[in-house]
Amino acid sequence: MTIYQLKITLKHIRPPIWRSIQVAGDTKLGKLHDILQIVMGWEDGHLHQFVTGNASYGIPDPDFPDNLRSERNVRLDKIAGQGDSLSYEYDFGDGWEHTIKVEKVLAPEKDRHYPVCLDGKRACPPEDCGGPWGYQHLLEVLTNPQDEEHEEMLEWCGEDFDPEAFALVEINKMLRRLR
Repeated sequence: MTIYQLKITLKHIRPPIWRSIQVAGDTKLGKLHDILQIVMGWEDGHLHQFVTGNASYGIPDPDFPDNLRSERNVRLDKIAGQGDSLSYEYDFGDGWEHTIKVEKVLAPEKDRHYPVCLDGKRACPPEDCGGPWGYQHLLEVLTNPQDEEHEEMLEWCGEDFDPEAFALVEINKMLRRLR
């Protein structure tokens, strides 16, 4: 078994929101989707796809014949190697695009359970906030108590929302339950 060290970066967001994780190379893309939902902090309420080269993988829908291949039996190590990148798109309406970079291919460490999140920065944007540009607007409103939308946005995303938060221990607890 090989271990893939991946860096996932949410595109079009500054400062960056990213995660560093390790997964088994033979992880199927459907399972990788579940892992990404946990480490990024998404709620899995929208469609998604992986894109690499000329191929797209996800959950095919017979009502939308768009050459989307099933992610169910496609292994990560069959479509990417060290140094390669692929895209993960989540919520086609909001347009959250992630770059997944294979940073390293490693031997498994004894007594380490996979998948595991190693590090990351910043909280995931709230679902349905309008994509990267809507999120930037949300952050601007939240930092300006004088803004006419401030109270409404604060109530919508919750007073405990901290865009700088990153809960590594909590993420790894959820990943252990996923196994």
